[in-house]
Amino acid sequence: MTNLTVFLVSVVLVTVAPGPDIIYVLTRGVSQGKRAGLAAAAGFSTGCIFHTALAAVGISALIRSSETAFTVIRLAGGAYLIYLGIGALRSRGGSPVGEAAEAPPLWSIYRQSIVANILNPKVTLFFLAFLPQFVVAGAGSVGLQLMGLGLIFMTVTILVFGTVALFAGFIGDWLRRTPTVAGRIRALAGLTFIALGIRVALPDVR
Repeated sequence: MTNLTVFLVSVVLVTVAPGPDIIYVLTRGVSQGKRAGLAAAAGFSTGCIFHTALAAVGISALIRSSETAFTVIRLAGGAYLIYLGIGALRSRGGSPVGEAAEAPPLWSIYRQSIVANILNPKVTLFFLAFLPQFVVAGAGSVGLQLMGLGLIFMTVTILVFGTVALFAGFIGDWLRRTPTVAGRIRALAGLTFIALGIRVALPDVR
């Protein structure tokens, strides 16, 4: 129980820390409404399953050992976010004041969020480094323990990101009541996605 408590506290702290995922959810909520933000939150939470599975079977270790593989995936993830940002910029016009900017279907936002999460190898390596620290020797299959920890991480993520999405949606509703602000929200969202894509694509400074 002590180990699990430490894990839960750590997960909450990691989840609320500013990063590409939570900023993406925040931006979706502000620019397209709370339902879009919740769809993005659900997508990033679902992506946790993928990264947990990779950590459990050791594939993430192979990604870490291959600089080429890591670079290719990192660049693909950055390019995908930049692509989403350009799409947002191109469709930013024509949103009535007081309504959320025209958004893709919720299923599309959910799917895009999963892809964006999967194509970020830094998340995979984080799971590889983070989850094994809370595996208890002699407490059963290591793989099953990792999957259980990953599901807990996923649950905390959807709760934290969902809360952020709701508040972002309320903030967006308030901002869109101002005509001069309403016309710029989508452009800001697009620029934010592009900035996140660049951040993901750039190598870490060591």
